[in-house]
Amino acid sequence: MSNTRNTEFNSKQTATYLKRQTSLRPQLAMVLGSGFQAALSHIEVDVEIPYGKLPGFLSVGVSGHVGRLVVGKLGGVPVLILKGRTHFYEGHEMEQLTFPVRVLADFGIRNLLLTNAAGGINKKFRPGDLMVLTDHINLMGSNPLRGPGLFGVPRFVDLTDVYDERLRGLLLQAGKKIKLRTQSGVYLAVAGPSYETPAEIRAYGRLGADAVGMSTVPEAIVARQCGLKVAGLSCITNLGAGMSKTPLSHQEVLAMAEQQKAKIAEFIKAFCELYAKS
Repeated sequence: MSNTRNTEFNSKQTATYLKRQTSLRPQLAMVLGSGFQAALSHIEVDVEIPYGKLPGFLSVGVSGHVGRLVVGKLGGVPVLILKGRTHFYEGHEMEQLTFPVRVLADFGIRNLLLTNAAGGINKKFRPGDLMVLTDHINLMGSNPLRGPGLFGVPRFVDLTDVYDERLRGLLLQAGKKIKLRTQSGVYLAVAGPSYETPAEIRAYGRLGADAVGMSTVPEAIVARQCGLKVAGLSCITNLGAGMSKTPLSHQEVLAMAEQQKAKIAEFIKAFCELYAKS
């Protein structure tokens, strides 16, 4: 693990190291957040590497996030999976949080699925639903593209279509295929780690948000800067503050994720099968 400032050289170096560990060259990658790591129950593993052995990767410090990179086949599709992520609220710089995305781009990934656990704001949503991201609102107070611009990619990135229409369609098809309630909506990202107040939830709803969480947006922005096609998927693990009588806790998030893990694994497998045919 390195806590030093990451550079373009480091991301290419890490990608080169990774290429030496596997002969597979997937074009699809996934970042599995809270609740989604059960998807690995269906994977044929070629190689699994702890983040601590990958130059430039940060260790993971949140319950529910493992911190391993896996390359293998899922639903017959070569895929690279990041089991867990680091978060802005852990005190890291945005550049460090999004370093793995730059490694994926240098490795040859072209399509990226970002997953997360989120609180529902839309009153039609209920815990256990999945939500395909159509757009996002960044209220994290920072942007991963700030800084000296070392990476030789566009400085000013168009975010009109962050979340790819074709990939969104495949996610919705996967939900229908396995009969799992799958919604579409706007994800609002905050810095955390405190949960939102009821007043904030009401305000976010008025801004057009359907769900709220503490990740995904920095990775999506950097992925688009690197030219990757992006899809986002939230597991609605709880209702936002003030929308139910249940106090908010990380344990509640993990419990709902555990309850849904078999369905989520089935969903991700179905998505990969549809992706292979598209």
